[in-house]
Amino acid sequence: MSAESSTPPVSPAARFSGALTALVTPFQNGDIEWDDLRRLVEFQISKGITGLVSVGTTGESPTLTTEEHLKVIARTVAFAAGRVPVLAGTGSNSTEEALELTREAEKRGADGFLLVAPYYNKPSQEGLFRHFAKIAAATEKPVILYSIKGRCGIEIEVETVVRLRKECPNIAGVKDADGSVEKTSRLVRALDKDAIVLCGDDSLSLPFISVGAKGVISVASNWLPGVIVRLVRHALAGDAAAALALHNRYADVFRQIFIEPNPVPIKYLLAKAGLISSPEVRLPLCEPSVKNQATLDELFAGIPATA
Repeated sequence: MSAESSTPPVSPAARFSGALTALVTPFQNGDIEWDDLRRLVEFQISKGITGLVSVGTTGESPTLTTEEHLKVIARTVAFAAGRVPVLAGTGSNSTEEALELTREAEKRGADGFLLVAPYYNKPSQEGLFRHFAKIAAATEKPVILYSIKGRCGIEIEVETVVRLRKECPNIAGVKDADGSVEKTSRLVRALDKDAIVLCGDDSLSLPFISVGAKGVISVASNWLPGVIVRLVRHALAGDAAAALALHNRYADVFRQIFIEPNPVPIKYLLAKAGLISSPEVRLPLCEPSVKNQATLDELFAGIPATA
């Protein structure tokens, strides 16, 4: 094939922009419920979601065995069948474990990798740089960093993201869940035009996109993918009025899906919607309190089935 007739590669910023879902991992009686996972993937794609994250922290990665972790990634890739890209959650607070997960997930067909900041051991920014650089060197596929200080105890600072982007070209960008529009704005301004910044918090999708983020990795879209797709599409197109109307309409959803540790509330809502067979999570997570179940029941009743 001549150079003139070949199709130019799609940049990660283009491929991973839009509305991506941080998929839950469905369980039934302690085991992974594969039929539910398949149906959930089909549901997401049918509603126009632009990408899937398999076994991120919403997928309860800390409580899956390595074998389960890799099997969920492989099945998600198979179920998606190339229709949307699949980012594999392969982060860990052990660099060697994250390396192994990334290498093995690549063998199973993942299109890229989402690497959360190491939790608990709280490395310095230099330690973060070396951690991510070593993992990125093990693959040619795109890597998205994931900064969430509230869960990890540390953030990946803007300067560290920029340094990593310069040193490791396949580090395509960052999922920013640190809750600061100001930080997101600095990331967008500091990174090159081919890098991508994604929002990591449904309630902040609209303001983050307004300062240059290219989409969201969403929890709410497990249940309401069409809503999130429309909100992000309007926001990216500059239709602020339409995006704001959706943001305001579903603001309670964005808030109340975190009234208990993620993914407890969203799994409860998915089970009520019949999208998964059980709201089961693995210890140390457990079912919502009776009070919070009532809150989620009320929330569910107020959302049209066609949303």
